[in-house]
Amino acid sequence: MAILQQIIDRRLSGKNKSIGNRERFLRRYRGQIRDAVRKAVSGRNIRELEQGEDVTLPRRDVSEPTFGHAAGGNREYVHPGNQEFVKGDRIERPKGQGSGGSGSGEAGDGGEGEDDFVFRLTREEFMQVFFEDLALPHLVRTQLAEVPEWKSHRAGFTSDGTPNNLHVVRSMRGALARRIALGGDARKELRRLEAHLLQLRAHPEAGSALIQKEIRDTELQIEELRRTARHVPYIDPIDLRYRNRVRTPVPSAKAVMFCLMDVSGSMDEARKDMSKRFFMLLYLFLTRHYEKIDLVFLRHHTQAQEVSEDEFFHATETGGTVVSSALVLMRDIIRARYPSGEWNIYGAQASDGDNWHQDSGRCRELLDETILPACRYYAYVQVAEAEQNLWQEYTQLAGIRPNFAMRKVSSAQDIYPVFRDLFKKEGVPA
Repeated sequence: MAILQQIIDRRLSGKNKSIGNRERFLRRYRGQIRDAVRKAVSGRNIRELEQGEDVTLPRRDVSEPTFGHAAGGNREYVHPGNQEFVKGDRIERPKGQGSGGSGSGEAGDGGEGEDDFVFRLTREEFMQVFFEDLALPHLVRTQLAEVPEWKSHRAGFTSDGTPNNLHVVRSMRGALARRIALGGDARKELRRLEAHLLQLRAHPEAGSALIQKEIRDTELQIEELRRTARHVPYIDPIDLRYRNRVRTPVPSAKAVMFCLMDVSGSMDEARKDMSKRFFMLLYLFLTRHYEKIDLVFLRHHTQAQEVSEDEFFHATETGGTVVSSALVLMRDIIRARYPSGEWNIYGAQASDGDNWHQDSGRCRELLDETILPACRYYAYVQVAEAEQNLWQEYTQLAGIRPNFAMRKVSSAQDIYPVFRDLFKKEGVPA
């Protein structure tokens, strides 16, 4: 015999009563929504990246199949009131009028249609789709931090604590158990004396002096037991129980991202803008997904310097090109502040590839010998199509260093695909 089970979800909904339907809708049309988000990003300023987006779905993609019952067969009608046609005539198409659909021609007064379905993604939905398959590659928990993070969790009850941690139910349960334990013998003796008193009063010689004296003694004992029972406190300080919480150290995945940007004279405004867009995208991604991560901003021309976030994106200083100065500074900062045994180190470098020809080989050596052995992942983005000497040197590392990747960005539309390719989750296709 089959048993039909019906599960009813009676959890209270929030203000948005249709959130369940909306989530199902987003899952159903995830492919179209992902394409719409990518198109929006390609033409949007990175500073405005966190805004929502209007998504348009073709009507054919959201239409539902329907079933209708037709009369069937071939039927011809001549409606009442017709004075121009007889059975068998063919009606010509009206001239100079549109049919209500798209195309050239004059507007007509006939036809009907439906617009494409348009809905708006919220900021959170937009960012969720935008970053759904991205992650820092090779992120691992190296060891406990120098100042370990602590996690608080429940650990039973204790007899000492603050009033706000008082557990009322457990305290009352202990008080009840104490009163039962302390008053058990007294109640048993009280019941025995009360039964004995009834027997004495029902005795045939209850009026004798001996029986009367025993009755008075029994009544005094009963009164003493009742007075003793009343002195047992309803609740005692030893009954109080408080929620106990203990702190335990938890591993901390500490990560640091080095952002290296070329601001030399060969980097025109368009290339600098593409570099800034790439790092803005990276900055937004990291701050959204990783709370415990340090960002180190390095700008370089002939000399490199560590700058603030605002200076990194807005300073106008320029000069020649010595890329190795930034790598040397990154190496020194790692040794001074970020030991590789305790930190997950990442690097991202943006340049047009034009470098002093005697310096490119040193850049490759610095990466190969000191930077890459300490890094989990290092990404190089060239914001120019032509392969300069720096690109040629870095190519030698791409095949032998699994934690090194390099890509080209020739226009603003390439930034988003390249970014996703560099930082896609492991095992997720680009």
